[in-house]
Amino acid sequence: MNDDLYQALKKRVTGEVRFDRASRLMYSTDASIYEIEPIGVVLPKSHEDVFAAMEVARDFKVPVLPRGGGTSLAGQTVGNAVVLDMSKYLNRVLEVNTEERWARVEPGVVQEQINLHLRPMGFLFGPDTSTANRATLGGMMGNNSAGSHSIIYGKTIDHVLEMDVVFSSGEGRTLREMKLEEAALRGGLEGRIADIVRANRAEIDRRFPKIMRRVSGYNLDEFVRNGKFNLVKLMVGSEGTLATVRQAKVRIEPRPPATALCVVHFSDIVESIRASDIILPFKPAAIELIDDMIIKLGRSSLEISRLMGFIEGNPAAVLLVEFYGENEAELRSKLDEMEAALKRNKSGYAYVRAFDPAEQNNMWKVRKAGLGLLLGMKGERKPIAFVEDCAVEPSKLPEFFVRFRDVIHKYNTSAGYYGHASVGCLHIRPLINTKDARDIQVMKNMTDEIADLVVEFGGGMSGEHGDGLARSHLNEKLFGSQLYKAFRDVKSAFDPEHRMNPGKIVNAPPMTENLRYGTEYRTLGINTHYDFSREGGLATAIELCNGAGVCRKKNEGTMCPSYMVTMEDKHSTRGRANLMREILSGKLPALEFTGEGLYDALDLCLECKGCKAECPSNVDMAKLKYEFLAHYNEANGTPLRSRMFANIHLLSQLASAWPSMANWTLTNPTLRRTLDRFVGIDARRKLPLFASQTFESWFAKRNKSSGSGAKSGTSGKVVLFHDTFINYNYPDIGKAATQLLEAAGYEVRLAERKCCGRPMISKGLAESARENADFNVRQLHPFVENGYSIVGCEPSCILTFRDEYPDLVKGHQVADVAKASFLLEEFIVKEKQAGRWKLEFKRQQVKALLHGHCHEKALIGSRYLKEALALAYPVEEVDSGCCGMAGSFGYEKEHYDVSIAIGRRRLFPAVEKNPEAIVVAPGISCRQQVEHATGRRPLHPAEALVKAL
Repeated sequence: MNDDLYQALKKRVTGEVRFDRASRLMYSTDASIYEIEPIGVVLPKSHEDVFAAMEVARDFKVPVLPRGGGTSLAGQTVGNAVVLDMSKYLNRVLEVNTEERWARVEPGVVQEQINLHLRPMGFLFGPDTSTANRATLGGMMGNNSAGSHSIIYGKTIDHVLEMDVVFSSGEGRTLREMKLEEAALRGGLEGRIADIVRANRAEIDRRFPKIMRRVSGYNLDEFVRNGKFNLVKLMVGSEGTLATVRQAKVRIEPRPPATALCVVHFSDIVESIRASDIILPFKPAAIELIDDMIIKLGRSSLEISRLMGFIEGNPAAVLLVEFYGENEAELRSKLDEMEAALKRNKSGYAYVRAFDPAEQNNMWKVRKAGLGLLLGMKGERKPIAFVEDCAVEPSKLPEFFVRFRDVIHKYNTSAGYYGHASVGCLHIRPLINTKDARDIQVMKNMTDEIADLVVEFGGGMSGEHGDGLARSHLNEKLFGSQLYKAFRDVKSAFDPEHRMNPGKIVNAPPMTENLRYGTEYRTLGINTHYDFSREGGLATAIELCNGAGVCRKKNEGTMCPSYMVTMEDKHSTRGRANLMREILSGKLPALEFTGEGLYDALDLCLECKGCKAECPSNVDMAKLKYEFLAHYNEANGTPLRSRMFANIHLLSQLASAWPSMANWTLTNPTLRRTLDRFVGIDARRKLPLFASQTFESWFAKRNKSSGSGAKSGTSGKVVLFHDTFINYNYPDIGKAATQLLEAAGYEVRLAERKCCGRPMISKGLAESARENADFNVRQLHPFVENGYSIVGCEPSCILTFRDEYPDLVKGHQVADVAKASFLLEEFIVKEKQAGRWKLEFKRQQVKALLHGHCHEKALIGSRYLKEALALAYPVEEVDSGCCGMAGSFGYEKEHYDVSIAIGRRRLFPAVEKNPEAIVVAPGISCRQQVEHATGRRPLHPAEALVKAL
């Protein structure tokens, strides 16, 4: 049947239809603990495609599962159904009416995207989940999402006015508000729902929790309040179980003129929860809790640790309290009043304020990273989602929390705590190993006890994350048999054949079925080229991906550049990790680990390392790709082009013997066409030319002519690691670095060295890279022992010493060399902080527009680049993400268009908008890309600083 179904869908749908095993497995998980392989995947390109897919599914009598970003935490977006992925194509803001305060949107539009669209108009969409940069509005409607500011904006249900839906029958309808009497008279679906409400009114009043944050079950309570009738109220929160949404009319809200944050620190987490009662009378916009587990994990995260300067000491918990106001003076007054009340009650020990938008953004990033940080914990026990979304009346939250914590301790485990203290909804995630039978039973027993506790406190099992596979089985217990039957009647009224996302809200399987990691889960043992002991092994490194989908963000940071252009999940960190995991776990043949399918998924990975820093779980997809390519080359042979790029140092060494002849060859049109056609090096790219004199030659002649060798250093001693491109192509950068260091009083030496190995690593020649790494460590270690620092100008080169060398070479020497290795700008800033860098620069009037190298941003951050350039220039850093060049990637013919598209998203426009600025970029690839696309020649930081001497 599946082949007939596939052919029928292909015939009717103009979008994409995927029934291959790899695609199905890629959609078999979300951000939950569950995994169910779908029947197939459809990516509709138009509203007509949605109708067509629904009609074909009707004819074949197969289930349908509408899906957005796939970030559901309770398993709502996995199932044995035809998945309709709305996120790739149906993602537009169709219309905005600011006078009437509404917008019309397609379901695949991302929450952050609509807010960027509305920002110039002074509006926003109120509900704001921590997944705002990748969660779709369709998913928020399905889930009835709320977020940090629900104390002001409520839930998604309060902001959806109309919906255009397609039922499982293939019928399309527009759902909007009407009077209850009108619905009863109309008959049909409206009449049936009106009858269900009328028959169960008393039970709805009695059993539905009287709290804001309840999203479990179907929202029948919305029909007994004010005589109004709107089937949208049932659709929102229905988790795709009633119909498919193709567009919706949503309410928009005015953007607050000014905001301020105060981070209140506590030495006890219960004290922090009680403090909400003190804070709420001052009418905050948000009160968000972060516990010490998240704080500790954040401090060990590459990116998040750089944002945590606002944390004072080692608090047991902090509350992020936000206020809205007309201006800063009003906000200061509100914070003064709140802080005084907290101090009167001896509540909190530190109160850190932020009025600057950038500082506030950093604080919110830490809060929003909580989920990913928790799931990135090392070890088999993870703080997973199953009882993590309970909500009670805020005044009852302290007592509820203590009782909840007692249950956790009863089962000899611990938990991470974060969430929305303002509305009584805390995300409490007990540590459970779902690969262990005992822990799975603990999970089940704990769920039953917590459900009893929730009923006792008059709360809800889900305050915003929904029922899904984790909690739907509890709905009869939570609401009683009468309302549970009413829920089933609602389901049947909308979806008589029960084909819309079956098994959610009603008729659910046990919560312990369909676990992604169950007791039978096993992985292949693979002998790796790189050391994965830091991660706990290759499989564990892959399993760090929890499906949260941060790699699907599009408007900030570096991760994931290929996804930002293709909008394909397989070109995200999550998609690639999913595919690797399915191979290692045996769901795909072991041969696929060296096969074309995985090669294709990893092919557009630029090895930018953005995920290593920006993924809260620190999935290092670049390292995983290095490992894969090494195995792939062993099984399939190393392509000629890969060998050429990997051995660029040797080729450059040969070419430098006769640079004029080499340059004539590289610019010869016939040769370029030949390289394009037969090797795949794109003829549209200019290849770097060779200097008439190498940097090594200049350095040696300079010392010889001075008669004194290297100058003695009054400030310190440096080995300048001259990379391939500085030596053979751009010696002026090496000269500028030497001039800077010597002017600052440092002795500068060169060491015998081989290529850093970065080109070999990136092309899968791991053993060749190991040989070079071992040689370089042996050459450089004696210098380090004698007090020299190793300073490099090329980020991807010098940072290899710190990131990859310890995974290739054993022993203390590699650790010593890594510790003593610095980028030039990093060295300058650290030496200045230590009081050894005395060199001053002339202040320049021209602005320096900075584009940081991906590896630099990921591994050490762009702070040093900004601070070093700020010694001489007014500085502006572009949030440009990846430039798209990525070493050899942008030279490769099949990657050229993607390479340019990545740069065009943010970097090129920023350069073109700043014609008066000098463009500064440490990375050779970045400078080549900017010059190729914009005609502007960027400077290396050394060149820029030398100009200011």
